[in-house]
Amino acid sequence: MPGKRVYDDGCAAAHALDLIGERWALLVVRELLPGPRRFTDLQEGLRGISPTVLTQRLNDLEGTGVVRREQLPPPANARVYALTDWGRELEPVLQALGRWGARSPRRPAQAPITTATLLAALKTMNGGGLPQASVALNLGPEGSYTVHLQGQHAEVSPGLNPAAEVTLSGAVGALGAVIFGGQPLADAEAAGAVKVEGKRDVAQHFVRAFPLPPLVEV
Repeated sequence: MPGKRVYDDGCAAAHALDLIGERWALLVVRELLPGPRRFTDLQEGLRGISPTVLTQRLNDLEGTGVVRREQLPPPANARVYALTDWGRELEPVLQALGRWGARSPRRPAQAPITTATLLAALKTMNGGGLPQASVALNLGPEGSYTVHLQGQHAEVSPGLNPAAEVTLSGAVGALGAVIFGGQPLADAEAAGAVKVEGKRDVAQHFVRAFPLPPLVEV
């Protein structure tokens, strides 16, 4: 990897950091986990990254085999970036980092989250509060997804499954505040931030099914 600093260490973990340890690299992977994204989509999701740095990270990740470029067919006819199969193997790595970082008392709990962050957290923090359920999430311009829960296992698929027991509609930040921030669902509904359609008892159990781990004492 010419021009990049490397650890020159025989440890496989050190080599992994050579590949994905640059700033923003893992967050690019996080944003691609829900599916292929255009350059502008990635730039919007990664607040604070410059076009130059994003281009460099994508080139680096493509060069190491983590990301590939794809061309969408008409009518979209757009170039997108997607994870390779090997790149998708980083999902449990990000989940483990998420669980670890959630215990930090310095975690910026009020900072905004992206759609990819919300979906990753649903798969990471599921505490098994619902034995089995399907919940659709209508995120407006950010897309729609269906969360399938089976004990402590959560799968997320694109689109609104008509067989879902309940649909929660709202912006990413509003749903994140209810599911992970402790805001009562009734308060979010009263404020018009979240809309519930379907089985209310499933909705109530769903928003309480993803408890964050306790903070570590530092």
